[in-house]
Amino acid sequence: MVPGHHVCHQHWSLLILLCTGLLVTRSKPVPCHTSLQLCFPSHRIFVLGIGFFTLCFLMTSLGGQFSAKRLGDSPFTIRTEVMGALESRGVLRRMSDMLEMLMKRMDILARLENSTDFHKGDEARFPLDRFQPAAGLMERIQAIAQNVSDIAIKVDQILRNSLLNGKVAEGRRDQCEVPRDPKYPDCAGKVEWMRARWTSDPCYAFFGVDGTECSFLIYLSEVEWFCPPLPWRNRTEAPPSPPPSFPYTQMDLAHLLELIGTGKESLSFMKKRIRHLAQQWLRGARRLEQKLKGRQRDQKQILIHIGFLTEESGDVFSPRVLKGGPLGEMVQWADILAALFLLGHSLRVTVSLKELQSHLGVPPGRGNCPLTSPLPFDLIYTDYHGLQQMKQHMGLSFKKYRCRVRVIDTFGTEPAYNHEEYATLRGYRTNWGYWNLQPAQFMTMFPHTPDNSFMGFVSEELNQTEKQFIKSNKVSSMAVVYGKEASIWKVRGKEKFLAILNKYMEIHGTVYYETQRPPEVPAFVKNHGLLPQHEFQQLLRKAKLFIGFGFPYEGPAPLEAIANGCVFLQARFNPPHSSLNHEFFRGKPTSREVSSQHPYAEDFIGKPHVWTVDYNNSEEFEAAIKTIVRTQVDPYLPYEYTCEGMLERIHAYIQHQDFCTTSSSALPPKAKSPAMQSPPSVLALSPNATHLVWSPSASRDPHAWPPVGSLQVWVSEAQHSCTETCRRRGLVCEPTFFRFLNKKDVFLQLSITCDSTEYEMNHLYPAVAENVHECYLQKEPLLFSCAGYNTKYRRLCPCRDYRKGQVALCRDCL
Repeated sequence: MVPGHHVCHQHWSLLILLCTGLLVTRSKPVPCHTSLQLCFPSHRIFVLGIGFFTLCFLMTSLGGQFSAKRLGDSPFTIRTEVMGALESRGVLRRMSDMLEMLMKRMDILARLENSTDFHKGDEARFPLDRFQPAAGLMERIQAIAQNVSDIAIKVDQILRNSLLNGKVAEGRRDQCEVPRDPKYPDCAGKVEWMRARWTSDPCYAFFGVDGTECSFLIYLSEVEWFCPPLPWRNRTEAPPSPPPSFPYTQMDLAHLLELIGTGKESLSFMKKRIRHLAQQWLRGARRLEQKLKGRQRDQKQILIHIGFLTEESGDVFSPRVLKGGPLGEMVQWADILAALFLLGHSLRVTVSLKELQSHLGVPPGRGNCPLTSPLPFDLIYTDYHGLQQMKQHMGLSFKKYRCRVRVIDTFGTEPAYNHEEYATLRGYRTNWGYWNLQPAQFMTMFPHTPDNSFMGFVSEELNQTEKQFIKSNKVSSMAVVYGKEASIWKVRGKEKFLAILNKYMEIHGTVYYETQRPPEVPAFVKNHGLLPQHEFQQLLRKAKLFIGFGFPYEGPAPLEAIANGCVFLQARFNPPHSSLNHEFFRGKPTSREVSSQHPYAEDFIGKPHVWTVDYNNSEEFEAAIKTIVRTQVDPYLPYEYTCEGMLERIHAYIQHQDFCTTSSSALPPKAKSPAMQSPPSVLALSPNATHLVWSPSASRDPHAWPPVGSLQVWVSEAQHSCTETCRRRGLVCEPTFFRFLNKKDVFLQLSITCDSTEYEMNHLYPAVAENVHECYLQKEPLLFSCAGYNTKYRRLCPCRDYRKGQVALCRDCL
């Protein structure tokens, strides 16, 4: 609303009130005898005449002063002026004087009529009660006069405030023009858009936009950030308070169960899992506390939004919890909740879109406006479904706060699929990628690619007494099939290798089925149906072998079996499965080639606990079964899948990963003048001259994470990715170190000949095409990637060491 316009409306309201008071005098009829020379209709005409004259006078006095329109104003935004307090008092005084004069004249008329002889002679025929309406009229006029007196005081107060505001508004009038500031190049275009489209979403009106130029500029400078702050707007922002530090963990898991809530089978499953592992979680938390030795750490405000459980995403998992459906995602989410809570952070848990909007502060409307207030959460853990919901409802705030998001991503998202422009140009675009996040913001179930952060989950850890009991009670001729869905038993060729297995072992299954439709399993298989988790654990503790048919991929069950003393037998895929040749991986944001049903078990555990064989080779398969029957194995669980290991890993991520204040990408300048000197290299040739290490003379940033002292630079073979190159040397590829390699000098230090050096967007760079002596450096930091290879290139690979049993962390990372 234009400043001062509301005052005009208030004064016209007063006029209507006064006119109504005057016209009310017509409400009761006054009788008039034809023989009377002066009858009451004449009084009414007289009074109404004076009232009409008063109304005209008031409209002339007030209307002209309150609605003067200027030539420069829009026809839709009439600007008003506010008259001074002295003028307002004068008008009100004249109104009061007129009403007083009206009362005196009515009083004179009444006395005149009562004093005539004519009326004295006719008192018998015309009783005095017929003159009562005249007295009532005078009472009404007196009431109106009193009201005018009362209103005068209130109007005087309003006008005093309006006069002050009017002067301020007049000073702002010229400041509501679109500013021309080179720091805000989009301001004029955004104002133009607001003029045409501000009614397209109710959220703009929610933030005070009303169609005026000032409201556009206020919104675009204070709610959004496309225009510079207006100098006449008083804005005082309190400095952000540092997060509280605390040296303790939260041990009351009952409070966590309350936070998770009720109403879904999936939530019940997760709460049951947390209760079952409660003692192990508490032991792990105490061990980590001792390891950290009371070290102070920041307490974070964390929102956990499980998007795939919302009704808007279909919530396909909850109905399948009791039917043997995939539970890996819910196992991981339950463990994430427990770990974050035990580390002492403040949590909010949502499984509905309405709760998400409430916690974020989403304004009403269609999702075009930013949040109503700064994001109250330091971190948000969600999945791809939740990520899409956040983008849809947070408006521009999503871009501002997406650095705080952590995406729980089962199979991983490689940089080539994450960078929207590159993915679109190079054919890597899928339904799940192109978010332009830092690749480490995606958190996986297994350490698929070091480009993402390995989140993981936990398996039940046994003490020495439990391990010994399991070993003494193992049934060497008992095998359990991996998989709870009947579709798993439809694998082509299963009859052949099951027949071989049946020669040596009794086969058990845990396939869900309804009583009227049993699953199609061979007659020699003993199917227990879907078992509760603790009963399934008891079955694994008796069995010698846990065998997979090739699906499901990379679930938690093989680790649980190995932890309970089983040998895991799985099929080797030849050729490896990938998005190029297998329907399951098609559309997933990764080019990873999966060589077996469970690559982690194959690569990080291996024999004697894990056997990977060709199921189409009957001789190899039967030889493996014979060896497994004779082999004694102890229950084994990698440290990174224990409660302590997961707590340690997540603690390190929360305290050290910061994607909101990114470090320098160390990109080379586009042009280098002769006066510019290249900074000395931070790398040096190793003593055996096979690779580069951090130079002893180079300074180290004490806040860098991982610490740069763990860096080693190796050159890959043409057919190897950096992930494979580092693994072959007992190391892990570390993508945050790519910025130190992305320099021409590094090629020279490695004695690589470069006839030319180009800067391009390519997820395989930095690299060299040796056959033509062409070197390439990375132009886009988001494309630094450990994954991917091309036989044309040898890649420069940043590797680091890692803690025993904790591949996600280097030796000095904790």
